[in-house]
Amino acid sequence: MSELFNEVDEDLRRERLKNLWDRYSLLIMAVAILIVVGVGGWRAYSYLEGKKSAEAGAAFDRAADLSEQGKHAEAEAAFSKLAAEAPAGYRTLARLRAAAAAAARDPVAAVKMYDEIAADRGVAITEQDLARIRAGALLMETTAYDALLPRLESATTITGTYRHSARELLALSAWRANNPVATRQWLDMIANDGETPASLRTRAEALQALLPPVAKS
Repeated sequence: MSELFNEVDEDLRRERLKNLWDRYSLLIMAVAILIVVGVGGWRAYSYLEGKKSAEAGAAFDRAADLSEQGKHAEAEAAFSKLAAEAPAGYRTLARLRAAAAAAARDPVAAVKMYDEIAADRGVAITEQDLARIRAGALLMETTAYDALLPRLESATTITGTYRHSARELLALSAWRANNPVATRQWLDMIANDGETPASLRTRAEALQALLPPVAKS
């Protein structure tokens, strides 16, 4: 008797499966085709992206070689091309290197390029700060402290990756402007930051020694 029930159950299962297949066979085949096409498309996309990244990396190395050879105009053109056409991971770095190459021939143009990077909300804050500092370094000799301060102050916060360089530039600018109060303010920030690099700390101490003594009340 149990064998009879088992055969009946098996027939019912087959009948249900047949009904399901008759009803949903087209959908099942369509989903299977979409999965195969999707996997194939993703693999093709990954391959193409990898190829683009490899080509961009090789182009970046060639542009860097031009810069090291002192061929700044050619390097600038190569980096600018990468900034416009390379995958996202290379674009900001290429823009920074293009500005650095431009600085050799036209510091004003380089500052403008750095300013554009610093103002670009699509660029990470770390790269924005780096652009600010490089522009600030180019402007040090020609720009008043009061004009340099708003350019660099946002990079001096405790979370800033390049805060040490930003503080040093502002300390030097304030000292050149004969502003001992501001100079001491930035030197104190350098001295009190436990992560200040040793070489920068030494330079800050040397500058501190040039300041007039603090007046006693």
